Amino acid sequence: MKTHLLFGLLAAAAASLFVGCRAVTPAPSGAGNTPGYTQITQEQAKKMMAQNDGHLIVDVRRQDEYDGGHIPGAICVPNESIADERPAALPDPEQILLVYCRSGRRSKEAAAKLAALGYTHVYEFGGILDWTGEITPDEAADAADAAKRPRPILVIDTGNGVFYATLEDNDSARAFIEKLEPDVLQLEMHDYGNFEKVGALPWSLPTCDEQITTEPGDVILYQGDQITIYYDRNTWRFTRLAKIGGATKEALLAALGEGGATVTFSLEWSE
Repeated sequence: MKTHLLFGLLAAAAASLFVGCRAVTPAPSGAGNTPGYTQITQEQAKKMMAQNDGHLIVDVRRQDEYDGGHIPGAICVPNESIADERPAALPDPEQILLVYCRSGRRSKEAAAKLAALGYTHVYEFGGILDWTGEITPDEAADAADAAKRPRPILVIDTGNGVFYATLEDNDSARAFIEKLEPDVLQLEMHDYGNFEKVGALPWSLPTCDEQITTEPGDVILYQGDQITIYYDRNTWRFTRLAKIGGATKEALLAALGEGGATVTFSLEWSE
């Protein structure tokens, strides 16, 4: 009787291991497991890229860095855009994701966030600075040099959230950087037109106005002495200073509030 009972228990346990199971991609030999994701070498990443398994190569640098040179086939999902919801560019939580950035810092942050969002096959392999494979465009040296040059990033702190904006390449943005670089700028901003928060600058900047239809996340210079953060659309002649990548109206309103807001602007230099 005891023998039959023990056999039955063992059979039930074995069955529970296989019912409802699906194939799981094993970690490459020598890979290092960290909470939620797997860290691999770049040589291991190259071998995985050679497989026809539906994997995605995910570049978590900013769009401008990606445009300067990236691993062929990679898609751009900036680290700062990964928040509380799964990115639209990554619809399948069971897809194999091979994640990299510039030096390896942001890719680890992004891999951990993706794992927390329920992605089950996340592999992090460091930065493009150490990549010895192909880079698109073919001017690999130019891309590497561009990646090494530090770039200013506009940091916008609302007290309820922090946003990172890519600055425009125009005279207005360059003048703004010069004014802002030695210090931080804190402004009282108020709502206007149910589409923007606006605050008066302590100095004037040159304008580069053009007809623009704004989108959520646009940081706009108006009349040379006012700065606005748009959370909705508006069409007018403006100067765009910066753009918060991946920003939504809901996220901006949650951080800025319904009425006035105290907002701090500062610069952070890329690695």
